[in-house]
Amino acid sequence: MTRSRSAALRGARLALAAALAASLALPAAAAAPARDGAKDFDFHLGAWHTHIRRLVHPLSGSQEWAELDGRMFTRAAWDGAQLETIEAKGPGGAVENSLTFFLYDTAAHQWTVRFADRAEGVLSTPLIGEFKDGRGEFIDQEPYHGRNILVRAIWSKVTPTTHHFEQAFSDDNGKTWEINFSADLTKE
Repeated sequence: MTRSRSAALRGARLALAAALAASLALPAAAAAPARDGAKDFDFHLGAWHTHIRRLVHPLSGSQEWAELDGRMFTRAAWDGAQLETIEAKGPGGAVENSLTFFLYDTAAHQWTVRFADRAEGVLSTPLIGEFKDGRGEFIDQEPYHGRNILVRAIWSKVTPTTHHFEQAFSDDNGKTWEINFSADLTKE
């Protein structure tokens, strides 16, 4: 038997042994089922007082903030969906005729969050995300002043009577984030 034929047979035996070993291996443990998060936003239901801070000129280096106070009301639209309205005013402006729609995707186990403003008449790009350890994080990509940026929304510090929301922009693909909108909410 030639040396090259012997090496080929040895290689074939090793490949056969590896295939046999793989076929006899125990099946991998089944992945844990995804957590049903359809009730994650239930803390958000009801009437709330909101104190809002809004950065007047995001992604410009400006530190000029407008402070607003108002009311937010959120109701269940159906199981796994909510509709929120906000009206807030202050010396630096107003948030009026604003709707937010929350919809849970039972297959993906994720939420989509979309904003609408009566003046614009369109739904925003959906933020997509989920809650982990009491913190909801949602991200999208959308145009802003002629270029695409990342937008992140976070719901945190959730208690039965309070919670915090913040929105941030990133123009460097998520390396840094600039908070441009925050709200502290207290149950009415």
